[in-house]
Amino acid sequence: MAAARARGIAPEEWLDLSTGINPQGWPVPPVPPQVWQRLPEAEDGLEAAAHACYRTRCLLPVPGSQAAIRLLPTLFPRTSVAMPAPLYAEHPLAWQAAGHRVLFCAAGDLEAALATDTSVLLLCNPNNPTAHRLESAELLAAARWLARRGGWLIADEAFADAEPECSIAPLAGTAAHPNLIVLRSPGKFFGLAGLRIGFVLGAETLLARIAARLDPWAVSHPARWAAAHALRDADWQHANSARLRADKAHLVEMLLPLAEDAAPMATSLFVTLRRADAQELFDFLGERAILARHFPAENLLRFGLPGTTAAWKRLAATLSEWSLPHA
Repeated sequence: MAAARARGIAPEEWLDLSTGINPQGWPVPPVPPQVWQRLPEAEDGLEAAAHACYRTRCLLPVPGSQAAIRLLPTLFPRTSVAMPAPLYAEHPLAWQAAGHRVLFCAAGDLEAALATDTSVLLLCNPNNPTAHRLESAELLAAARWLARRGGWLIADEAFADAEPECSIAPLAGTAAHPNLIVLRSPGKFFGLAGLRIGFVLGAETLLARIAARLDPWAVSHPARWAAAHALRDADWQHANSARLRADKAHLVEMLLPLAEDAAPMATSLFVTLRRADAQELFDFLGERAILARHFPAENLLRFGLPGTTAAWKRLAATLSEWSLPHA
């Protein structure tokens, strides 16, 4: 861990809140020996589980949504791509690396994004790191507007599992919205980032082009097995959603006294705070082996959820320590 090396603090002493990964993820049961011994098989139930969970058959498993982020720009002729910013940095990096021109606009300002000379609009919904949400109706209207000029809308829904009301996944690639592409991942909500599995939702022709660029057996057998079981576990998903909503409310309440001109921004997996002295607070936490995610250009600090009672108490005590001289 870079922070541990920089601070000279052993990795095991850190409270890492820098990710938006569920700290109490789906409990993976023991993997059967044959899953380790055999190559992945297409008819293993993964696609069926994903169809049911995401309510669409227009999907393709990929080795992590990061693989899709890198592949998608190579499928389009060089063009201008509008992106509400800030957003997950790998998106603009991938499109720029493929020779596209990236046009940034304010997060949540679809009108400004659509006014640009672009044939592709890419956004994160809910947004990472600002937690801003766009309503499904807004996104679908944008997709229809882009379709009229041969354009595409790409929505990264990495944090949408616990925010189903803003998801447009079931409509991606359908006859009504053939120009709509959605990325989903079990990494965040299910806490299974180490599986390196994700899904592209879109038109059959697009999915076939992506599949042709993937290696054989691109998603490992253990990853497919664990993801299929997690996606089918509706009881766990329901209980987990309720717990995450409660934890989000707790973290928002904890960070609210530190807010300056606006309340903290939140999804069910992270809370983001804007402060003029974000760098100072980030360093203060780091000196005490608590790692948040700092976005210097926007003066943002993003906090993931603590995973244990001890972690919650430690964060609360450290924030109280900060607040005393800054009151």
